[in-house]
Amino acid sequence: MEITQQCVVALTWTLKDTLGETLDVLDEPVEFLVGGNDLLPKIEAALQGHARGAKVDLHLEPEDAFGDFDEHLLFLEPRALFPADIEEGLTIEGTALPDGTHPDAPRNVLYTITEIYPEHVVLDGNHPLSGIALRLHLKVEAVREANENEIGHGSCGTGFFKIEVGENHTPADPNRLLH
Repeated sequence: MEITQQCVVALTWTLKDTLGETLDVLDEPVEFLVGGNDLLPKIEAALQGHARGAKVDLHLEPEDAFGDFDEHLLFLEPRALFPADIEEGLTIEGTALPDGTHPDAPRNVLYTITEIYPEHVVLDGNHPLSGIALRLHLKVEAVREANENEIGHGSCGTGFFKIEVGENHTPADPNRLLH
């Protein structure tokens, strides 16, 4: 079966930056809905017409992947607003930011605590891979027809390429980059 819209594709991959440093490896196949919300548009376009066993190499500029780094998503917040046991790398949903944080901090973003100072905490609402051009080596492990539930939800439930936070969304595992 060839990959078309509204089918499910099982992928493995190796993700590198443009210097060749490996950023992520997915050895076990994970299913994604093509034509839904699971994959970045450039990845979907590159997969079209391929079948099981295909290998696809992509170069993704930041605008085709996780966007450019946005300095407006960096916030310096008073240390006293946060629990004593916070650590660098901890993630916080924008909807759960403590009272007193910057009123312009978007609430539909997942923030990472990137630095902790005695008086301040740095919150970064950028995706960890924002601003980075990527090289993605994909292997199509399987292709199948999507079921009605997957089509109705627009997803196989794997939000590896999108971090959504909001009233009806929970973030992907915040301790991992893509999976």
